[in-house]
Amino acid sequence: MKQLSGTDNLFLAQETGNQRAHVAGLGIYDPSTAPGGKVRFKDVLEFFTSRLDKSAVFRRRLVRAPLDLDRPYWIDEKDIDIEYHVRHIALPRPGDWRQLMIQVARIHARPLDLTKPAWEAYIIEGLDNVPNLPPGSFALYIKVHHSAIDGQAGAALVGSLHSLTPEAETVSRRVITKVVDREPTSLELLARMVGSRVDQAVNATKLVGALAPLALQLGQKQIETMLRGSLGINAGEDDREKAGVSKKAPPTRFNGPLSPHRVVDAMPLPFEDIQKIRDAVPGSTINDIFVSVSGGTVRKYLLAKGELPEISLNALVPMSIHGEAKSGDAGNQIGMAFVPVYSNIADAGERLRKVCRGTTKGKKAVNAVGRDLPARIFQTLPSKAVDFAVRHVLLPQFNFTVSNVRGPSTSLFMAGARVHAFMPVNMLVDGMGLNITGFSYNGVLWVCAVSDRAMMPDPGFFMDCFRESFAEHLALTAGAPEDETRPTRRTTRKAAPVAEASQPAGKPPAGTKPVRKPRATAADPE
Repeated sequence: MKQLSGTDNLFLAQETGNQRAHVAGLGIYDPSTAPGGKVRFKDVLEFFTSRLDKSAVFRRRLVRAPLDLDRPYWIDEKDIDIEYHVRHIALPRPGDWRQLMIQVARIHARPLDLTKPAWEAYIIEGLDNVPNLPPGSFALYIKVHHSAIDGQAGAALVGSLHSLTPEAETVSRRVITKVVDREPTSLELLARMVGSRVDQAVNATKLVGALAPLALQLGQKQIETMLRGSLGINAGEDDREKAGVSKKAPPTRFNGPLSPHRVVDAMPLPFEDIQKIRDAVPGSTINDIFVSVSGGTVRKYLLAKGELPEISLNALVPMSIHGEAKSGDAGNQIGMAFVPVYSNIADAGERLRKVCRGTTKGKKAVNAVGRDLPARIFQTLPSKAVDFAVRHVLLPQFNFTVSNVRGPSTSLFMAGARVHAFMPVNMLVDGMGLNITGFSYNGVLWVCAVSDRAMMPDPGFFMDCFRESFAEHLALTAGAPEDETRPTRRTTRKAAPVAEASQPAGKPPAGTKPVRKPRATAADPE
């Protein structure tokens, strides 16, 4: 039995109203590598069964303390009903990319049943009209509650769920009955609560003891600067004003309460193109490029809507504080950074260089204070106090979330089927209804944007903006002049993102012209 950390419990507390606190992944599979070139749902169930013991996440179920007076615990479930957790659905005809994204968005909007192990998977068949995919291709959408897993642990989970060869592991169809934990009684949980309170007091003492010498050494002003620097807020007031950056996020359509509905879309970026950009801009990192491209994307989208703020938008950028172990057993090991995306700058090169300087300063400040400082604070303070501070103090500083996770660099297989693509589908929070996440797989960085349907009725157009923003960054490698355009909505998407994985991502999409902004319409009919 393992108690949730303060950070883990924070994600559990965020499961309120229309806010869903799970993270997910979407894989697309080519069955031509499987025996006979076909994968049956029975084969998938057997493969899942063979992998259940490779990650603690699959077995864990929440046990809450009486009256929620203490953080909950994870216990290993006695029995795993594999057919409850792994479900089988199909797209309606014609089975194209847009229908897949709509289906994923619908499933993503539904909460998990936290009385059972906190994960669900869906095998989605009927991908019959997605270019460059062979007949019989299918998708896997799997979601796990964020209280159980973070980005790096999620990448490890992807590895645990797949094999390195097409030879599928064969096991007998059975129900797992491995008993690891006995469910504690209410009296036992109350007794543990007393010990937890003692630990919190000790942790608080240690935290004060760690910060006090630093405060005495540096003084009040300096320590305030460093603490703000732990969120990447490192420039002085005058410098921020000159750069068009504010520590308070300017209001946009993405910064309001969430509706029950979500939209999802994704696209690939070849890693070789990203490497070219990194070589062209000395000192830049893959994450810097991703942040800058995302900033350019949101700039283009809001500019087309006539809603671009004069000052820069701010992004919340999660940071991994994992050590060598990145398994699902580690829970959430994440810090956070405050990163201006410089959406007020049209030139891609200038934006990227400013992002590079900002992230470098932010990393230094974070390291000086300690990358695990937010986690230590969350562990020490009562969960309700942390949740209140996050909602009312921290989140108003940000417009959206940008994250980038390193995934497997080689091909993976499930039940003999090769993973053609794998992409992240992340969570939203009230007041921050846009999440842009990248996940690298086998030489391709898959980018997925998740938003609220009321905030973003046109996710395809948003990805067009991302495609053009990346093309502007790729133009830096040739020294080509940059000319900002306003993307126009394409009425017909000539190629789904899966089909574009092998094409140069830097080429602007066919038919793109510097013309009118798209009509502000309701969500596309489903």
